[in-house]
Parts: sequence; structure tokens; C-alpha cells
Amino acid sequence: MTSIDFYTQVADKHELARRLCAKALVNRARVVLWLPDPAACQRVSKLLWSTPAISFVPHCMAGDKLAPATPIILDCDTGPYPHDEVLVNLRSEVPPFFSRFQRMIEIVSAADDDDKQQARARFRHYRDRGYEIRTHDMAQAAG
Repeated sequence: MTSIDFYTQVADKHELARRLCAKALVNRARVVLWLPDPAACQRVSKLLWSTPAISFVPHCMAGDKLAPATPIILDCDTGPYPHDEVLVNLRSEVPPFFSRFQRMIEIVSAADDDDKQQARARFRHYRDRGYEIRTHDMAQAAG
């Protein structure tokens, strides 16, 4: 069964996604970032290539011929994906394919009330289906 982590009170969702991808890379885990649209994919791609300035997080778009050999996949559709390790959901809805992944990460904004409401609905969806959910309050972690 998919293990689910909610990161709440996040100041910058894309930056946290970048940090989680960098950590996954160090741990040799493979990640799919599920984003809302092509523009978000491009913003996150730029962040992964440029932050921090002395390094980068190797990644490509789903469907790219290098996807099977690339640790981080960006997508705004529904795959297919060459692995099922970690899914990071940066969209407002429950990914219809999340249960094929070993782990899923939900990132919730500190400032966006709509994002919080949508995240609560996703939390209930997973909880009502018996998924184990861990929460990480990033405001407490920072303070």
C-alpha cells in the first residue's frame, strides 16, 4: 500500500519539491513530479537546473527518450512512467494513478487557503481508504 506524506505550511511548494528531489537523488530514489500544467513543468525544470548554483538535479519530461534512465520525471499528464517509487503531487486533485507508487508526497501551501481546502479533501480521501498518512509541519520544522 502506498505510504503518504503531507508537508504542510510550506512557504514555497516548488522549492520544497526541488529539495525533496535533491534528497531523493542522494538516496538513489526515483521521483515523478506531477504538475498542473506545462508552464509549471517549465518553472520547476528551470529551478531543478539552476538551484543551487553549483549543481543541478537531473530530470526530464515524461515521454522523453531518456526518461527510463533519468531519476526525476516531470509531468502534467498521467504518464506512462518508467518507475513507481515516489510521486510528488503538486496538483489540486488526487492523482488517479497514485496507488501504483510506493510513496506519495503532498505539498500544501502556508498562504493559499484554496490549496489548504483542496489538500484537506485529498487527506480525507486517502484516510477514508485506509492509507497510512504522515504529516510534517514545515512551519514548526523551520522554527
